[in-house]
Amino acid sequence: MHLLPIVQGLILVFAANGAPVLAHWMFRERGAFALDFGARFSDGGPLFGSAKTIRGVIASLIAASLTALLLGLSWQVGALAGAAAMAGDLLSSFIKRRLGLPPHSMAPGLDQGPECVFPLVACMSALGLTVSDVLLATLVFWIGELLISRALFSLKIREHPY
Repeated sequence: MHLLPIVQGLILVFAANGAPVLAHWMFRERGAFALDFGARFSDGGPLFGSAKTIRGVIASLIAASLTALLLGLSWQVGALAGAAAMAGDLLSSFIKRRLGLPPHSMAPGLDQGPECVFPLVACMSALGLTVSDVLLATLVFWIGELLISRALFSLKIREHPY
């Protein structure tokens, strides 16, 4: 187990995934253009849904890049973490839409897994993480994300407690 790389990875993952939430709280609907531009999949449902925005992806990339610099890492590692986190989040949303779940619906594991695993795996080499480090960090993220989401809901930053 490598504690420092795990902590660095978790900080990057939380920054990447938290930035879109904070951007929504700060700007509400200003600049919230749907990433899928309202496209529909072959099943007739939205590709990702209106909650996935260009603004959110940009916020994630910027936040993760700046966070990486604060951690003494290159901004490129942060950008990779942000891009991978958003790819994981989009995959989760795509699967949830295929299952008929509405935007913002809770799907434990599916909500936290890809948005944490993707960036950690993408940054394994740069951070010096092992597979067991990624698994441990994912468990910590899953629990932490549920707790932080409830706290942000209480503070009226998140619209849902999950």
